[in-house]
Amino acid sequence: MPPIALPLTPDAASMSFDDGDTRICRSIGSTGVRVLTQQVPAAQSVSASLWVPVGSRDEDPARAGSTHFLEHLLFKGTARRSALDIAVAFDSVGGESNAETGREHTAYWARVRDADLGAAIDVLVDMVTGSVLDPADFDTERGVILDELAMGDDNPVEVVHDAFQLAVHGDTPIGRPVGGTADAIRAVGRDDVWEHYQAHYGPSSLIVAAAGNVDHESVCERVQAALDGSPWDGRSAAAPRPRRSTALSPITDHDKDVTRRRDVTQAHVIIGCEGLSATDPAGPTMSVLLSVLGGSMSSRLFQEVREKRGLAYTTYAFDIAYSDTGTFGMYAGCSPDKVDEVESIMRAQLEQLAADGPTEEEMTRVRGQVRGGVVLGLEDNWSRMMRLGRSEIIGRYRPIDESLAEFDAVEASDVRALAASLVTKLDCRALVLPAQ
Repeated sequence: MPPIALPLTPDAASMSFDDGDTRICRSIGSTGVRVLTQQVPAAQSVSASLWVPVGSRDEDPARAGSTHFLEHLLFKGTARRSALDIAVAFDSVGGESNAETGREHTAYWARVRDADLGAAIDVLVDMVTGSVLDPADFDTERGVILDELAMGDDNPVEVVHDAFQLAVHGDTPIGRPVGGTADAIRAVGRDDVWEHYQAHYGPSSLIVAAAGNVDHESVCERVQAALDGSPWDGRSAAAPRPRRSTALSPITDHDKDVTRRRDVTQAHVIIGCEGLSATDPAGPTMSVLLSVLGGSMSSRLFQEVREKRGLAYTTYAFDIAYSDTGTFGMYAGCSPDKVDEVESIMRAQLEQLAADGPTEEEMTRVRGQVRGGVVLGLEDNWSRMMRLGRSEIIGRYRPIDESLAEFDAVEASDVRALAASLVTKLDCRALVLPAQ
């Protein structure tokens, strides 16, 4: 069964369907606001979020870091609430709030008791619609973000992953760090962030996702009431913001071998290439391949690199999917003098998978592993909420039963073919080495 499409057309303004023993409802308001809820029987809590399908790849080069900067600033206060008021609103009911910036989205979320959902929506909507971006707060938060970037720069795993993204995609919006660079954060001005905010935030861009003990109509009413009391125009008719193109973006020639020097004793290496996009039909096959290759202690990378040779403590395979491209990689942290050997083993394991495919025993084990991972990963309302938001951004939703059926349908020959395709493209490397 294909995934459930989430069209932006007027005829799809209201739809609902079941996912297991939960009910998912979706509405598109007259202003373009999209609301998705997943009612979970017997839950006593709700995870709610506001999404904007705008991330770091949507920044003007002169405003690099604006998306991440804005995510921070929306917690700093509105015309109605100070930063302390926002914090107290969640702390006083035992809830929590946070946000994340990605390359293709920004999300603001809260976890609260079901009885406090209405108040949580009010605060989240106020944050997103009513931010004043006070100049004093802006200067203060610049220092906070610089400290956050410095903390990331002290983490060699983060450094090597950022370097690998650059190695695969080059100096492009998708290849640059999500949070911007220290130089970019120092350079960006308050007016730059304000213009970014005005250009991309509005009712037609807004996605509301909530999972737990929720009533869909009540959530829609509360969202609309909050928008009516906001600085945004909550009544003028508008279509939802169009989704970004899924047409594959060609990668231009660039340096595909990136090395960073840091004050570390261990080397960190990633090899890989361009991966699959978020809507690629081979997505389930990629999940199985990653599990066989480097998804657990029984995976090939773990057994060959760590258990048999003792060359690394941590090794794994991963992928990141975007609307029009993706990233595939294999990571290991090892002694600097073992980098070449570890890299050779990782490459050999993918080549062997391409030549012979996974064994039947591996396929049986991995199917169980993937099924368990999917189910266990969606046992909490926060995970369900995030799944709703991401599904709306890409325009399709996969019920759990259908997802599991797709994984079960993956054959060893499918994994072998995908591995062979990746081998032909395996030309990117990122390294973090000790400072000379």
